[in-house]
Amino acid sequence: MSGFFQRLQQLDPRRQQAFMAALCERLLPNYRLYAETSGCGDVHGLRVILDLVWEQLAVREARIDFDRQAEKLADLEPPAEDDSFGARRALEAVVALSALLDTLRGEAPEAVLEVSRASRSGVRAYIELTEGEEDAARLGELVRGHPLMADENDFQDAVLEAVETGPLDREALKALRRLGRNEGVSNLGLSAD
Repeated sequence: MSGFFQRLQQLDPRRQQAFMAALCERLLPNYRLYAETSGCGDVHGLRVILDLVWEQLAVREARIDFDRQAEKLADLEPPAEDDSFGARRALEAVVALSALLDTLRGEAPEAVLEVSRASRSGVRAYIELTEGEEDAARLGELVRGHPLMADENDFQDAVLEAVETGPLDREALKALRRLGRNEGVSNLGLSAD
């Protein structure tokens, strides 16, 4: 894994942002499911902010006030008192997008690692919840060998390879966005449809 994180850190900031944006796309259905089941949150608001990120990546001259977007994003967090599984996964989507905005607003060298780890830890939490294994060693094995974790690792590898190679032009960004959208299925294998 350390080789993976090293490669992430060696990317230039724009490629790191594209990587994070693709991961945010894949976290969005978790937020949508939380919003639909709890009545809290605003999927449209989150979507608009993520769309602005893609616009900034595609149109370098775009002048977007990401300080303002960060303020709007803070209002979209699940209520602090909601400690449900859904709220925590929704919060991961918000935190990941927030880390991405931090890079667009200035220096945030660890943001790309933060987003990668947040997505993986959500998968781990879901496996822990659904498998109900108490023994830590067995749980670790279960998580490492679980199809959802394998899928998450493959997905992050595919996104990293996509941003490492070739120019990040409009076509490459569109392909990356499609990859991140993953046909509406989140990193937990859940779909809001």
